[in-house]
Amino acid sequence: MKFNLVTQILIAFVLAIILGSIFGSSIDFIKPLGDLFLRLIKFIIVPLILSTLVVGVASSSDPKQLGRIGLKTIAYYLGTTAIAIIIGIAVALMISPGKGVDIPTANLEVPEAATAEPQSAITTFLNIVPENPFTAMAEGNILQVIFFALFIGLAITFVGEKAQPVYRFFEGFAEIMYRITGIIMKFAPIGILGLLAPIIGQYGISVLLPLLKVVLGVYLACLLHALLVYSAAVKVWGGMGPLHFFKGISPAALVAFSTASSAGTLPVTIKNVNENLGVPNKISSFVLPLGATINMDGTAIYQGVAVVFIAQFYGLDLTLMQLVTVVLTTVLASIGTAGVPGAGMIMLAMVLSSINMPLEGIALIAGIDRVLDMMRTTVNVVGDASAAVVVSGTEKVEDKQLGVVES
Repeated sequence: MKFNLVTQILIAFVLAIILGSIFGSSIDFIKPLGDLFLRLIKFIIVPLILSTLVVGVASSSDPKQLGRIGLKTIAYYLGTTAIAIIIGIAVALMISPGKGVDIPTANLEVPEAATAEPQSAITTFLNIVPENPFTAMAEGNILQVIFFALFIGLAITFVGEKAQPVYRFFEGFAEIMYRITGIIMKFAPIGILGLLAPIIGQYGISVLLPLLKVVLGVYLACLLHALLVYSAAVKVWGGMGPLHFFKGISPAALVAFSTASSAGTLPVTIKNVNENLGVPNKISSFVLPLGATINMDGTAIYQGVAVVFIAQFYGLDLTLMQLVTVVLTTVLASIGTAGVPGAGMIMLAMVLSSINMPLEGIALIAGIDRVLDMMRTTVNVVGDASAAVVVSGTEKVEDKQLGVVES
């Protein structure tokens, strides 16, 4: 019997939990399998983004349409992030995750990444423009690669016929990257087993018990956001049934849960959105790379739950103005936060600083950050896919009104 990819990944999940629980930290010997899978995923991210985004932008002969798609995408991402943080705060206030928690704090250390000085908004936007695009590609700076690809695509559109050889090169390059992605995904179940089993073996159930309410709050809020917000969005604006949507994006969601990286899951997300959800390349190649960088719905939910937890743990009362500040800071910070594991912790430091709360509180949940990171990344990726469906659906409506026939 031949199982499809989703079934294979689910089997790998179950095996990882069983083996991690049985062998504990000694299961680390299979970790290289997970590391190899992550390396394979990371090695295709930059060329995939560059080629698909150039083709996506250049295939749109109408710059006005491209600008319209960009505005819709950014508005959707920022809007859903605002809703996500509100849901996170609401769920946390209902379950009170920080009350009655007894964690020894004497030996807690704030993670080094979380103590870094947050960048100003101006610096964040300036850093989008690469001084050297090849350095940006070598360093894997996704925002700068997106900027470079956008300009190449736009220039191809403006130059016209003489630039067609360049367009055909990137078109062929994109097809090659799609094929490489398909090959790598055949190894996903083995890679996921190598990623998850050591995590289960290292942390087990014991580390979760004192902080079970935090985990419960984040997971519950993430599920509510996905089932309510994304279901409504794809149905109303995308003209797609929620069940079809969630089934189509499920392989990418499972990879996101395992890798805890929106950027790392991007190749699979693009593949699923194109093949399973029927979103055109010209939309998915623009919306998804941008989403992997600025769409942080799951991370926003985590901010809401974490802020309430830390406040309750220290016996601090959050004012309405502080809660509003948390929402605004989270939405704005999401633009400059990379879609990589642990990025939520840096963002949390920025949010806590904005309302003058102790940064030491980050250390309280650092031990379970990976467990939380897996779920919030899954929501980020599903949110990226929902944006692609929504933008695609609204563009089809506008094309019909204008009498445009899709090629």
